[in-house]
Amino acid sequence: MYSLHSVLLFIPHYLHLLLINLHMYNTTMVKEMEAATQNWLANVQPTVDNIEALRNVLRFHEHRYYVLNNPLITDFEYDTLYKLLEKFEIENPQSITKDSPTQRVGAGLIKDFPKKQHLVPMLSLENSYNAEDLLDWDRKARELSKLDSIEYCAEPKFDGASISVVYENNQLFCGVTRGDGETGDDITPNIKQIRTLPLSAAFNRYGIEQIEIRGEVLMNKTNFKKYNDAIMEEGLPPLANPRNAAAGSLRIKDSKEVGRRNLEAFLYHVSYISKIETDALVPLPTTHSGMLQMLWELGFRSPQNEMKVLKGIEGIIQYVAEFENKRDSLPYEIDGMVIKVNDLNLQEQLGITSHHPRWAIAYKFKARQASSKLLGVEFQVGRTGAVTPVAKIQPVQVGGVTVSSISIHNEDYIKEKDLKLGDKILIERSGDVIPQIVKSLAELRDGTETEIVFPRTCPVCNHTLEKPVEEAVWRCSNINCEAQVVERIIHFVSKDAMDIRSFGEANVRKFYTLGLLKNVPEIYTLNFTEIGKLEGFGQKSLDNLKTAIEASKTQPLHRLIYGLGIRYVGETTAKTLAQKVNNLLEFKNFSQEQLQQLDDVGVKVAASIHAFFSDEENVKMLEALQQLGLNMNSAKSISTDGNLSGQTFLFTGTLHKLKRSDAEAMVEANGGKILSGVSSKLNFLIVGEDAGSKLEKAKKIPAIKILSEDDFLKMLPT
Repeated sequence: MYSLHSVLLFIPHYLHLLLINLHMYNTTMVKEMEAATQNWLANVQPTVDNIEALRNVLRFHEHRYYVLNNPLITDFEYDTLYKLLEKFEIENPQSITKDSPTQRVGAGLIKDFPKKQHLVPMLSLENSYNAEDLLDWDRKARELSKLDSIEYCAEPKFDGASISVVYENNQLFCGVTRGDGETGDDITPNIKQIRTLPLSAAFNRYGIEQIEIRGEVLMNKTNFKKYNDAIMEEGLPPLANPRNAAAGSLRIKDSKEVGRRNLEAFLYHVSYISKIETDALVPLPTTHSGMLQMLWELGFRSPQNEMKVLKGIEGIIQYVAEFENKRDSLPYEIDGMVIKVNDLNLQEQLGITSHHPRWAIAYKFKARQASSKLLGVEFQVGRTGAVTPVAKIQPVQVGGVTVSSISIHNEDYIKEKDLKLGDKILIERSGDVIPQIVKSLAELRDGTETEIVFPRTCPVCNHTLEKPVEEAVWRCSNINCEAQVVERIIHFVSKDAMDIRSFGEANVRKFYTLGLLKNVPEIYTLNFTEIGKLEGFGQKSLDNLKTAIEASKTQPLHRLIYGLGIRYVGETTAKTLAQKVNNLLEFKNFSQEQLQQLDDVGVKVAASIHAFFSDEENVKMLEALQQLGLNMNSAKSISTDGNLSGQTFLFTGTLHKLKRSDAEAMVEANGGKILSGVSSKLNFLIVGEDAGSKLEKAKKIPAIKILSEDDFLKMLPT
């Protein structure tokens, strides 16, 4: 009987790909492949005639190790076989194939990632947070499909970096990041480093010529810990969580380094297929679960073992709850479950909205919680003088992130939560993002805990703190307080304000500490000779900084107003103010009553603006900026006519086709107006991804029209 080692040389290419990629190896096949492995390890020499058999042995063991997590040989034995193949291909470069295991290794640094359009747009998923949301989604799906019950497939919602991979004629053609959903970065060299992604697969068995598959790149918990331990030994800071580690790894320019990070990929959705019917040996699956099974059998890591197919939403709700309880036992991070209509024809019938498919929904798990100990409290001073207490806690992992500091907001919050130094506390990451203290575990106190004493003088300048009757925040009213000055400068140079790109928080703090920068006007009189003596400031850095500072002088007036950091004055209010004067200093003569006549300026905002322009030191600063050449005049560029004239707009959530600032500029250029909040004055709320409270509030006001980003773009003139 021939061994598989020799038989593979004589069978058609697509069939041996199938044999190598199939998960369901029978005992005879495994034994024959193992025998072939031992033959190669016994110093069988590769030739042009048998080299493909060696590649197949390596593919077999890659699959056992990386996909099945069930290796049959040691790392040393695998490396021996790999080096044997590598040596032969170096000596015989004409024999190298695109899907050879050696072709995963990158050629070195990638200068730039080219852009590549997805064959099918990558849409976001609608989110749900409880059983009621799932019941409502199921009701809508049944109403649209006119069915009494629908079969669903539930699978993990992996917490990693989204990718799209394309295979053509059985070969991995490209790998692309999600990007804006339409176009992403072509990271094919890096994608090839992920060993759970086969470089070739027998898609032509199903008559498939081209296929686009969606998935998630992950770093499992074990590899994440190993990687962090390694970089900390080198004196480098650890990565925050596996998700960031995976996403950051895909952006590395050196694909060899990507290979060292042991990334994995789960493929969970077939988005496009170009099929040649006459070549098909097996019919294409007609269900989503069937597609996952197909990917699994072709050698991909799909959620085949984690998915569940059930008729009706009630069973899905129970399965989701069970899966949430065991999420910590999984080797990788997940933040929820994805529920999909299983029948592909029914998916097509239900269709999609401009934002998400109607046939799928994401169920987000509850916020992650953990217990810790409150070790101390630091009091930080912001640019408006607000004093914010920050709890220093015993470092603890919550949802894959190490938490050691948590804002506890203000004195009233401390009293409300009954917090004491030394307390055991329960914390959570709300929405898996922002850490919060849920409560103190008062029943565990042993008497050594002490009260948290809120200071009555500024922790930075020792000035007496003030607390207005209607506020919960203590403030330092000394505008020359070092902490406030530094924070004001940081805000002034920031992207949304004066956008001095070569500046930044680190440089502001460094220059201030060294006495090179003490206030906002001194940004424009910096001593570049002294800065040039500092480490890291070569001639190019100096030139970039000079250019950015000079360019900021011509920023429109509303950016300067926002950059001044006037309390309660955000970007929208800054635009309103910029349109009401010819020169910024005219606001010296405005009364609070006059300010209240302006759109979206209430009593509290008017009082803050009036107080700012009544302060002699602030006026002197503005006069100094004007003398230094900053633009203090209003262009009054907002159109009063256009097809959006008289209409009010507000944007919420994440837009994918436009920057928020560009979208707002389009409204104003066409005669519309941007509001700062939801009220009866609002005509249109434009909703992006992950919209929050503004959307919920707008739903309660019938006159407000809620539109998608695409709906908004259709309103603009072509």
